[in-house]
Amino acid sequence: MKKFIVYIMVLFLSLSAASAADVDVAALRGPTSMGMVWLMDESEKGEVDGNAYTFQLEGAADAVVPLIVRGDVDIAAIPGNLASVLYSNTKGKIEVVAINTLGVLYIVENGDAVHSIEDLRGRTIYSAGKGATPEYALQYVLAVNGLEVGKDVFIEWKSEHAECVAALKSDPEGVAMLPQPFATTAIMSEPSIRIALDLNDLWEEKVGSVLITGVTVARKDWAEANPEALSSFMESYRASVEYANSDIEGAAKLIGEYGIVPEKVAAAALPYCQVTLIAGEEMKTALSEYLQILFDQNPKSVGGALPDDGFYYTGE
Repeated sequence: MKKFIVYIMVLFLSLSAASAADVDVAALRGPTSMGMVWLMDESEKGEVDGNAYTFQLEGAADAVVPLIVRGDVDIAAIPGNLASVLYSNTKGKIEVVAINTLGVLYIVENGDAVHSIEDLRGRTIYSAGKGATPEYALQYVLAVNGLEVGKDVFIEWKSEHAECVAALKSDPEGVAMLPQPFATTAIMSEPSIRIALDLNDLWEEKVGSVLITGVTVARKDWAEANPEALSSFMESYRASVEYANSDIEGAAKLIGEYGIVPEKVAAAALPYCQVTLIAGEEMKTALSEYLQILFDQNPKSVGGALPDDGFYYTGE
């Protein structure tokens, strides 16, 4: 009888192990992957809520997109507007399951003269990201605050963030727009540099909705075939985001270990990285409003057309 019970237990455990869903996830190094580090760490110890995870971190969106398009990964964390472009290009083969990062753009200065957006009048803003979300967000915020680019304020586009910091240091009247964690890195390299304005706050103040940086998408065919695995992922992902926001020291250590950014930078930057998890109808409302604003500025920024309801996974 005892042998029979042991046999049943072994059989049950083997069946449980066999039923675990394999979930492949890709993310960009930066704020969009910071909220995943607890789940990444837990997954190395074994299954998490019935899922066996494999994570792949990349330095650029161009490296992540082919992975989700080819079906090499099931879930990916990418920029919000890129998700819309991808939805259009794949004819609806992906869907957004969550917003993972809100606005991470900051106006920084080498001094203490800018305390309101009006203080930008007559100044030059150094920024990277022309033709992408940083440009659209900055120009929109300036416009709704009555500042005309080329007349009231000037933007000098650079190819990378390091060039912005170098220009900022050499121009006593200049300011720069930097995303996190680059803004924190600049401050750590030069103590006189400070955060002057939070673009996220300026956006919310005038628009009434949130500025979005990153979203988490899933392949639609995988999500439809694996609803329980997706549900488990969302639960574990939420726990991971809560950990990143509540245990800065612990999360920063993991962020450093996974090579996202150095631990010291992560510890200082994490409170400003707007790591979040917004899902369901709240996600749909916020993301659709954000994409509408980008579309009104440049339809190509969202793939030429606003996505339909199939773009938003609301769990229904």
